[in-house]
Amino acid sequence: MRKNSDKKTLRQETLLRRCAIPENIKKEKDDAIRQRIIRLPEFTDAKTILFYASFRSEADTTEMIKTSLNQGKRVVLPKVDKENKKLKLYEIKNMNELVQGYMGILEPSVSEERLTRLDDLDLIIIPGAAFDVSGSRLGYGAGFYDRLLAGIKNKISIIAPTYEEQLVEKIPSEPHDVKVTKIVTDMRVIECKGE
Repeated sequence: MRKNSDKKTLRQETLLRRCAIPENIKKEKDDAIRQRIIRLPEFTDAKTILFYASFRSEADTTEMIKTSLNQGKRVVLPKVDKENKKLKLYEIKNMNELVQGYMGILEPSVSEERLTRLDDLDLIIIPGAAFDVSGSRLGYGAGFYDRLLAGIKNKISIIAPTYEEQLVEKIPSEPHDVKVTKIVTDMRVIECKGE
C-alpha cells in the first residue's frame, strides 16, 4: 500500500499494476472474488442488483451477472447518458441484451420500460481504479458513479470487487464522497468503516 495525494498519479500507478496481472492469474483472482461475493448476505438477500459490465482489466462481473440471472434476481446495468453526463439504469433479462456502448463498454440495449430507479436497488456492485480500507474509491475521472451515488436516498450496500493490487493506503476524498460498504478482493472481504 502506498500513500499518494495526487489522484491522477495514483490512478495511473494502480491501473498499471492491475493491467500487469497475467491473464491466467486474473482468472483465478476473478473466480475467488466471485465466490466471496455470491456468499455474502448482501448478495444472497438482494432481489435487485446493479452491476457494472467489466471492461479491459477490471475485476470480472460476467459470471456474477450470469449467477444472478440464474438465481432469478433482477439484474440492472448502467448506460451512459452522455448529454446529461449521468448513468441511466436498465434491467436486463440475459447477456444478449448488452451491446457495445460508451468507450466500448457493454451497455443494456433495451426499451425505456426497463428503466430502473436507484431506490429500487438492494445492492450496488461498483467498479473503480483504486480503493482504500476506509471505503474511499478512486474512479476513472469522469465522475459518472460519483453523480449516481450522490442520488442514493435509502441505505444500499455498495460492494467493490477489486484486486489486492488496487488497494492503496489512502485515497484523497471529499466529505460528500460516498464510500463503499465492502471491498471484496481475491484474498479477503474488507468491512469499510468509513473514517
